[in-house]
Amino acid sequence: MNLLRSVRAVTEASGDGLIDWAAVTEAARAATNPGDLTLTADERAGYAADVRDARTRVREVGGVSFDLPDTIEVQHRHHWIDANIATFERIMGALDIEGRTLAPGIARVANTGSMTVALAFLANNVLGQYDPLLLAEGDDRDGAGEGAASGADDHALYFVHPNIQRVAEELDVSHARFRRWIAFHEVTHAAEFGAAPWLSDHLEARMERAVDALGEGGLDREAFRELDAAMTAVEGYAELLMDRAFDDEYADLREKVEARRRGRGPVSQLVRRLLGLGMKRRQYERGKAFFETVADARGVEGASVVWEQPENLPTNAELDTPEQWLDRVA
Repeated sequence: MNLLRSVRAVTEASGDGLIDWAAVTEAARAATNPGDLTLTADERAGYAADVRDARTRVREVGGVSFDLPDTIEVQHRHHWIDANIATFERIMGALDIEGRTLAPGIARVANTGSMTVALAFLANNVLGQYDPLLLAEGDDRDGAGEGAASGADDHALYFVHPNIQRVAEELDVSHARFRRWIAFHEVTHAAEFGAAPWLSDHLEARMERAVDALGEGGLDREAFRELDAAMTAVEGYAELLMDRAFDDEYADLREKVEARRRGRGPVSQLVRRLLGLGMKRRQYERGKAFFETVADARGVEGASVVWEQPENLPTNAELDTPEQWLDRVA
């Protein structure tokens, strides 16, 4: 790490936009130890086997048809930053501070610093990531309607090996078992987006509405509510499939992860709160409760009909009263 270089990159932020993304990249990398990406032959084979086995089990349990992304990478932390910087830039691209502040240069430095902290924190904590590449550029995405399909080659699956190793050691659990647990979780997300080719565009449309409103100085509460409901369904269904598809007991893993989260220091907890990671935990719990009720009534395959069309997504109210969804979606 080189904190001095990181600070210099932030303070020298330039350009015309809200954030100097080149400076964010340099500063986040300088503030982050990339970690060791030396893999043994057994570890390489283990990642591949975990992903293949997860695909097979999730297909069987969920009754959904999907392919794995063409891009599956085992990364270190700098790789993760590089893979995600363009996504962050696209999401924030609709915001513009020129003409909205008396000191755009100062605001740019502050925003560049805030984004650097966020990316560096995530790079040090993300274990695995299924990336549907929302707001992706390219001719295949231009003008795509909500019913348009996004192929598996538009998506990516990442495993941040140094973080997986570190957390497994902190939890005092087998590296191989913990890695397999993470692989199963991320593949459940691949199953969702593979079963629902409209889902990427559904999320993207609401994200664009929300960001556009912020760019105009407003707040589209309905877009945020719809986005939150959809993401709650995504996280909850993934939790359901994990419970039913993972080929080992993992209650001890989850309890250790939760205990680790509760034991974080005040600075870490503050950063997580600012990044909305507490909301993500709530989405897990709320979505899982919804799908457990649905699966108890109709089985996992009955719960999977949520991905047949956008109208089958639960509303905000239905997430707390799954009986209403069961009545509506026959």
